[in-house]
Amino acid sequence: MPRPEKHVFVCTQNRPQGHPRGSCAASGCAEVMNEFMNEIQSRNLFEKIGLTNTGCMGPCTLGPSVLVYPEGLMYGKVKKEDVKKIIDEHLLGGTPVASLVVPAEVW
Repeated sequence: MPRPEKHVFVCTQNRPQGHPRGSCAASGCAEVMNEFMNEIQSRNLFEKIGLTNTGCMGPCTLGPSVLVYPEGLMYGKVKKEDVKKIIDEHLLGGTPVASLVVPAEVW
């Protein structure tokens, strides 16, 4: 299998309810991860886009967090509805979705 052009990491950290750092799981990361999986599969993008679930990447209050390499660009507060836009505009089109990029001081 060839190396994918892009690699997407979705935080799926789950902490107990009320934890001071919060968690991406409490913000809907499972839906985001599932939507990436569904879109990659339905579009047959396995050779272009790699997908990996991760533990905590740091900015828990901005979750669900999605990290894209090779750019090293992080998206925050990603919703299921944002996944198609990220795939179309950034992963396939080359233009990051500016409205979802976390502030520079965070990542």
